[in-house]
Amino acid sequence: MLSIIQAAGWPIWPLILCSVLALALIIERLFQLQTNKVIPPQTLAMALDATRRSLPPEEFAVQLDKMGVLGPVLASGLRCLQHDPKASDEDIKSSMEMAGRLAGRQLERYLTALGTIASAAPLLGLLGTVIGMIEIFSAHTAGGSQPAQLAYGISVALYNTAFGLIVAIPALMFWRYFRTLVDNTLLSMEVASEQFARQLSQLHR
Repeated sequence: MLSIIQAAGWPIWPLILCSVLALALIIERLFQLQTNKVIPPQTLAMALDATRRSLPPEEFAVQLDKMGVLGPVLASGLRCLQHDPKASDEDIKSSMEMAGRLAGRQLERYLTALGTIASAAPLLGLLGTVIGMIEIFSAHTAGGSQPAQLAYGISVALYNTAFGLIVAIPALMFWRYFRTLVDNTLLSMEVASEQFARQLSQLHR
């Protein structure tokens, strides 16, 4: 591995940094975006059951806050009605929409960085390719060519091109996977929130 890094020259180091960062982001998102962590089972069912006949105590809202990403969204609507029993349906929905936007930001955390790496890695590989080509042209002098410098320039160009693609392709694939996963999760949260908001609106009619 060390010999490959030496053959690729200094342009390989930004790509190595990108690969380490991308791997860390992918592992973190795989762990944090697990369905059981984002929307724990029975969260909506428990919230609907607790508010079927009357408003539960504040302690229940605190319990909801600890239930993944969906829990705090439902808790925000519940607190709105607890603090103001005469709150309108729009007030309840507005409170939950605000909490939903914050939840969305939490779900999308680090995705921009991963997408940036997926876009930047091929460009960094191209930079290494250009530097390798410069080394190749520098190997040709008026008196002939320098084989060692020529071989070094070729290795710099090829290794950086290959490594740039090796970093970019998995990063792009995981970015698209996480993007789809977040969009589907947000849709599920929106449906659950709408259902809970309708039940809350019935409590103060």
